[in-house]
Amino acid sequence: MTIAGFKTSLDQQLPPAGLTPALLALWWDGKGDWDRSHDIAQEDHSRAGSWVHAYLHRKEGDQGNAAYWYARAGKAVFRGALEAEWEQIAGDLLLENAG
Repeated sequence: MTIAGFKTSLDQQLPPAGLTPALLALWWDGKGDWDRSHDIAQEDHSRAGSWVHAYLHRKEGDQGNAAYWYARAGKAVFRGALEAEWEQIAGDLLLENAG
């Protein structure tokens, strides 16, 4: 799936089949459901799940907690716009999922 297809899928009521937990968490965040997204990311103990978890805490404004999760993901703290980070994470995870 491309990033464009992933973004278009946000118009649907349910997420596309076959998404990893990290992508599923991003999908629900894209739908505006931060709580559902956080619940999924919190249960995903992979590096990808930690990356999404970091993004969600940055979005929430909890920079200290976000920094912890960025470190768990092996990623630098993102300093740009939240929308840009969402797209970067989604794009990278979609490429990994396609491989």
